[in-house]
Amino acid sequence: MKSKIISVLKYIVFLSIGILLFWLAVRGLDLTLIFKEIRNANYLWILLSFIPAIVSYFSRAIRWNILIDSLGYKTNTYTTTYAVVIGYFANYAVPRIGEITRCGIVSKKNNIPLNALIGTVIIERVFDMVCLLVITLLVVIFQIGFLGSFMENKIFLPMFSKFSANSNILIFLSVIFVIFLILTFVFIKKYSQKLMHYKIYAKIYNLFKGFWDGMKSIRKIKNKKAFFFQTFLMWLMYFLMIYIAFFAIEGTSNLSMLNALTLLVIGTFGFVAPVPGGIGAYHWIVITTLVELYGVASEQAASFAVIAHASQALLVIFIGLMSFGVLFFIKKKKQHAIS
Repeated sequence: MKSKIISVLKYIVFLSIGILLFWLAVRGLDLTLIFKEIRNANYLWILLSFIPAIVSYFSRAIRWNILIDSLGYKTNTYTTTYAVVIGYFANYAVPRIGEITRCGIVSKKNNIPLNALIGTVIIERVFDMVCLLVITLLVVIFQIGFLGSFMENKIFLPMFSKFSANSNILIFLSVIFVIFLILTFVFIKKYSQKLMHYKIYAKIYNLFKGFWDGMKSIRKIKNKKAFFFQTFLMWLMYFLMIYIAFFAIEGTSNLSMLNALTLLVIGTFGFVAPVPGGIGAYHWIVITTLVELYGVASEQAASFAVIAHASQALLVIFIGLMSFGVLFFIKKKKQHAIS
């Protein structure tokens, strides 16, 4: 009972943060104009963006199958696809619970140890993080002049103007910070075993260890070519989801593929935030990017963020409920056949 209350309170807190971020994103904007943009959007492009979204579900499921197969267990694409979509659906209720949910479904369906499946998900997440870093690097390289000017005018110059009068203090704090990092590293290396008795340290240590183990275990994958192809295909579909959706709003229809790639990188961080389904965080970061980087009108940027997020959320909810129904039907059919 206590754990359920804590879970509900966590959900309320995370949802409240998401709502706050959404409010901050649209605060001061003309809501009437936003609703008008949403009404006048060309939803044919939104429907077309569903195609790469659905392909990405299958691609992630196939890639997951490859990892499961590398451990010596067998499952099928249908089961893992249902599990992946239900996992996405669960993330709209509780952030990050979807990973455990999909592992639980496949574990029960195919009698595979839950810990083994969680290990495969860690590998997935580590590799996806590496891919995101590579894409981020490409975005920076291809837009170095533009982004450099933006960073200089919007971030570095304002920041340095504030600290220029206190440069000695800044240097002193930087030296203190470096010394602190060195002492912390020495302390952890010396007392690592004793620190493992503390739950917080153990969780942080196991998190970093899981990432490192995940990176090392990639070389054990049996079908590496298929794994890398599905990874490429999945991220390509994520990119196309955004680029196709650009054409639904007049203010974003003239944006380029490179702009879509940038928004893919930045928007992903919005979904990583600990709020249900990226609510608020995604809207805030996408609106800010479109307005500040590409000069899109604020109301049109807000309209795009709302439509892009809501349409994909509705697709996940619809297919997620269908997946629940299919799995429930199959379970009942098997129980009927046994009886």
